Amino acid sequence: MIVAEQKPFEELKATLAEYKKILIVGCVCMAGGEKEVEILASMLKMGLTLDDKGSEIDIVTLQRQCDVEFYEPLDTKLKEKDYDVILSTACGAGVQFLAGKYDNKIVFPALNTRFIGVTEQPGIWGERCSACGNCILGETGGVCPITICAKGLVNGPCGGTNKGKCEVSNEKDCAWTLIYRRLEKLGKLDNIKEIFPPKKFSLQTKPAKVVHEAYQQLDKK
Repeated sequence: MIVAEQKPFEELKATLAEYKKILIVGCVCMAGGEKEVEILASMLKMGLTLDDKGSEIDIVTLQRQCDVEFYEPLDTKLKEKDYDVILSTACGAGVQFLAGKYDNKIVFPALNTRFIGVTEQPGIWGERCSACGNCILGETGGVCPITICAKGLVNGPCGGTNKGKCEVSNEKDCAWTLIYRRLEKLGKLDNIKEIFPPKKFSLQTKPAKVVHEAYQQLDKK
């Protein structure tokens, strides 16, 4: 999942202070679903009112903001009222997609997008993937050295590992110790002898684009 966190409330309030008609667009995929959007709208209404900033704040929540097929509720909302600004609670990709579709509207992000991660336990998420485009998880026992290693070493460990911990922090596990132990458990320790070639940074050129083979001819038009 993509992990994000809401921007500081005072920052959001200051950003919206000059606008009278505000639409907050939620995204079920992110930290800004229907419930979160309702709470944020209530807080902003109260905060702006206390600052003598009379603003109208409406809300609408989409299943996803990165896919145009879910935009009908937003299209309807924008036809009903001419909003001065849109506040999006999607990830950075969703915000950009929304801003591109409604390029005559000012769009602000309500969240700071952090990383691609997993739920380690309730309320705690950990980064697991850097979307590097050259996955070697099959050879490293399912532990990503690009992401889990503080230095992103594909051939490790470095000289800073100490009793299974990283030199960056005694609380951080050394990625290559984790890889070693996982491969040992799997009976695949010979994998540790493999020397991986330098990371192919060309696979991470920005902005990336992927076209399904069935749509390649259409994309060329």
